[in-house]
Amino acid sequence: MIRTAVLSDLPGIDASYRMHFRHEEEHGAFTLFREGVYPTAAVARDAIGRGALAVYESDGEILGSIICDGEQPEEYAAVEWPSGAQSNRVRVIHLLLVRPDAAGRGIGTALIAHAEETARREGCVALRLDTGMQNVPARSLYEKVGFRIASTGAMRIGGVIPHDEHLFFEKPL
Repeated sequence: MIRTAVLSDLPGIDASYRMHFRHEEEHGAFTLFREGVYPTAAVARDAIGRGALAVYESDGEILGSIICDGEQPEEYAAVEWPSGAQSNRVRVIHLLLVRPDAAGRGIGTALIAHAEETARREGCVALRLDTGMQNVPARSLYEKVGFRIASTGAMRIGGVIPHDEHLFFEKPL
């Protein structure tokens, strides 16, 4: 079940972040996330407070989460977005994370579909996101569900982690 996150979900969300960090330490990293920097429980708490975080829950466990709202990172201003949509008609996926032990079950696809449905209900015409060029699993997922690369460039992941080889994606709704 996908639903809007509440503060009592924070321990489960934070646990999924920690599982992600352990998995990347043990198996190699596709993301550039850094434990204690981004993503953090504070990021999740802020997103919950804004109503921007949704969770995928199964049998009482948080298996995935997504942060999506209308706030576009400053780097997005330099991108020539194919839709040409005004900022108030766009939603941005800031963070999609599925617990490593739940990967391959369609949870990421379901969370993106939830973000799309929410954006459509809000009258949006496009959904945007970004990821690192090295993040092959994320790139594959985004392209599979209809996102297309709009541009490449530099980005501060989570507003704090600098990265030069970043991809900016958009999907018309």
